[in-house]
This record gives sequence, C-alpha cells and structure tokens, in this order.
Amino acid sequence: MDPFKEQLLHYGREMIARNLTTGTGGNLSIIARHADRIVITPSGIAYGAMTPSDMVVCDGAGRVIEGQRRPSSELGFHLALYRHRRDIGAVVHTHSVYATTLACLHLEIPPVHYLVGFAGRNVPLAPYATFGTPALAEAVTNALGDRNAVLMANHGLVTVGRDLAAAFNVAEEIELVARIYYQALAVGEPKILSAAQMDEVLKKFEDYSRP
Repeated sequence: MDPFKEQLLHYGREMIARNLTTGTGGNLSIIARHADRIVITPSGIAYGAMTPSDMVVCDGAGRVIEGQRRPSSELGFHLALYRHRRDIGAVVHTHSVYATTLACLHLEIPPVHYLVGFAGRNVPLAPYATFGTPALAEAVTNALGDRNAVLMANHGLVTVGRDLAAAFNVAEEIELVARIYYQALAVGEPKILSAAQMDEVLKKFEDYSRP
C-alpha cells in the first residue's frame, strides 16, 4: 500500500496548493480491489503535517487494518461509492469555494460549459445530511449515479475516477465550471448546452485523454 499512501499525501497537498480546500478539510482515498483494501487520509491532520505513515488502510467493511490514526470521518461514503461502481478507483472530497457555494444554494451544475463533461452531463446535488453519517453516504451514492462528480448540499464536492489523478482532475475542472456558472449567474441568465451538444462533447471525451 506504500505507493497509494504516497499518492494520497501528494494530492492532499495539491488540494491545499490549488485552493480546493483549507486546513484539514476534505479527504481522499484509493481502493485496491484485488486485496479488498482502501487507503484513506486520516481525520483531523493538516495536509502539510501528514506523512505516508499517517494514512489508514481499511478493509471493505471499514475495519482498520493498518495505521495508528483514525480514518477520515467520511470513510462511509467512500466505501459506499466503491460498492456502488466497480469502475471507481479513487475518491476525492473537497470544500472548493465555488462548488461549495453552489451546494449551499442547493444548485446543481448544469452544462453551462462543456468541461462539465468531466463529470458527465451535469453535476447533481445530493440532499443535505450530517457529515460522517450513513444518511450522507446514501445521499451521495444515490445522487452520483453514473457521473463522476456530485455536490453535497451545504457541504462540498465529491469526485471519482479510475485512479487518484483522474478523480483529482475532475475536482479541479468542476471547480472551474462552478466558478464560471456562479459568475454567469451574477451577470445574467447563463445559456445552457443542449442534450445534443452534450452528446457530442461526451463522445469526444471518450478519446480525450488517449495519447
């Protein structure tokens, strides 16, 4: 699990550096499905102070297998998402400002810009539930569906990907789209891409990351 721990440390610090969260906010995890292990960031430790040894290894039921720290308080929705879709290899949760602002307004992110395609046709909104509860895990999983990002009402953003780099990339791109949408709403009525236009975008995205 050591390479996964190093990845979590790197992208945790990148979340701070790229203004996707503050302090100890947010969390990240990676699943090793062949071993039924999830490696997740610890609870309540600033990313700059973390070391690889602070990461927590759990089994698929959430039992701690390795590590001296408590796993993130949001372990529940990480586990639920991994059970929900076999294609998910990593989960990123941020408190990025614009995405969280929209979540506090109880607004989903429509296809206001084609880059929403990193998440799917839109970014849906999960109803509010207290952090770290089974209710939140259920709300996030139900709202995500087949998309790669979901807003949590009055809370923040969750993104998923085949690996941690992909999930982090979705988080960064969706924060950009959230900012564009917020600013467009402040000026007037944003023009939303049609279903047919998004069909074309998503088709092109199938080859977007290939060499």
